[in-house]
Amino acid sequence: MKLRIGQTIWARGFVIGTLALISLVGTAATASAQVTVGGHVGFVIPWVTHAGGQTTSIADNFQIGFPIGVTFKGQGRMALDLEMVPSISDKPRAVALTVDPGVVWGLPHGIGIGLRAAFDVNSSQFGFIPLVNKSWEFKEPKGLFKQFFIEADLPVKFNRPTGGTSTNAVTFATHFGLGF
Repeated sequence: MKLRIGQTIWARGFVIGTLALISLVGTAATASAQVTVGGHVGFVIPWVTHAGGQTTSIADNFQIGFPIGVTFKGQGRMALDLEMVPSISDKPRAVALTVDPGVVWGLPHGIGIGLRAAFDVNSSQFGFIPLVNKSWEFKEPKGLFKQFFIEADLPVKFNRPTGGTSTNAVTFATHFGLGF
């Protein structure tokens, strides 16, 4: 019987001590790092592409993409941007999806520079996308959108089809959109 009473007292002491420790940790000052979540929507137009020794323009093959992204930003200048771009092309008529996560560094005056990885879904293409953007805040934002922006992109993609000819494409594109 003495053993059970001792175990009960020890167990109660352990539980009370654990609860006290949890309450002390819970009331301690938390780190002030805040992560904000935002995003963007818009459209992108690839104006000129050089691939496989040939240069084509929007006049040769009209394409348009509709990027949508989610952005995670901490207190520093760097943001993690997770973007997907469904796109439509005319010749050959096709719909594609590019997943392109990346990082963007904020500079003064609403300018940002960044780099994305690019993965074309159900394709043998992959690559990277350096970018520069400029954003302007709405003076009196009403609703969801807080800013509008323009971005210059330079996608570099490597096409490595199984049993086919490898090509490297370089494109100049502009992305227009709204940020939230």
